[in-house]
Amino acid sequence: MKDIVGVSLGSSKRDHEVKVKLLNEDFRIRRIGTDGDFDKAIELLEELDGKVDAIGLGGIDIYLYSGTKRYELVDGVKLRDAVKKTPVVDGSGLKNTLERDTVEYLDKNSDFDLKNKTVLMVSAVDRFGMAQALTEAGCKMIFGDLIFALNIPKPVYDLHMIEKLADELLPKICKTPFRLLYPTGKEQEKEPDPKYAEFYNQADIIAGDFHLIRKYMPPKLEGKIILTNTVTTSDVEELKKRGVSYLITTTPEYEGRSFGTNVLEAALVTLIDKPWQEVNADDYSHLIKELNLKPRIEKFSQKVKTN
Repeated sequence: MKDIVGVSLGSSKRDHEVKVKLLNEDFRIRRIGTDGDFDKAIELLEELDGKVDAIGLGGIDIYLYSGTKRYELVDGVKLRDAVKKTPVVDGSGLKNTLERDTVEYLDKNSDFDLKNKTVLMVSAVDRFGMAQALTEAGCKMIFGDLIFALNIPKPVYDLHMIEKLADELLPKICKTPFRLLYPTGKEQEKEPDPKYAEFYNQADIIAGDFHLIRKYMPPKLEGKIILTNTVTTSDVEELKKRGVSYLITTTPEYEGRSFGTNVLEAALVTLIDKPWQEVNADDYSHLIKELNLKPRIEKFSQKVKTN
């Protein structure tokens, strides 16, 4: 049995473990949160190194993207470099393949009719593949990178402008302690602050990282579609209470939980017959098709906004 571990800077209350079969291989997949304790995460990674089949880094990125350019986050690199033997990934390989495929799947194989839908994308540099795919599908985009990472109430409406801003700001931002950019540990358990509700209200679809979506989530999200990734059963209930019409996650549901792209990517790496450092987007795309991975689509209510 392959042993896959997600080590996260997030809350340990979100820990989960499942056993699944992928391509006739048995997997034990678990997530371990370190409650925002960076040193604890380093210790855990060092302890797991060489003892498990692959590791996913959660609650943090190693890379942020601007078009074809890739920027390394200092804190993400520190965590990655604590692992010397075991394959370690941050989910970016699937964000640029599986998440792009999810948007194309919704556009071609569902009733969502993405063209002209208004999308609040909480962070494009975290999920550039999704941002590009939504733009190409004809969505009207509101990019919230400045709002959700930097607390600057300035939306961006053009992906090219996001690229320009990213190239200007990411070299400095990537040196910043990650906890200042993204909720970790107990910050993930705080009640949402709805001070930026206006941007949610303008959108038909709210897309991107769930913790960023939740950060400023208003009490009412009637008729909204949430396109995200890692959600627990309690997250699902929270969305239902707010009146969300559909929840779509880019990774499959396992026992009531959608794991992060980092954990799923860690599992897929072990199924590809080449050194993990050499795995590329084509390898992931081929495996995604072989596994027939499809988004989880959960309908909560009839109140979905149409064009």
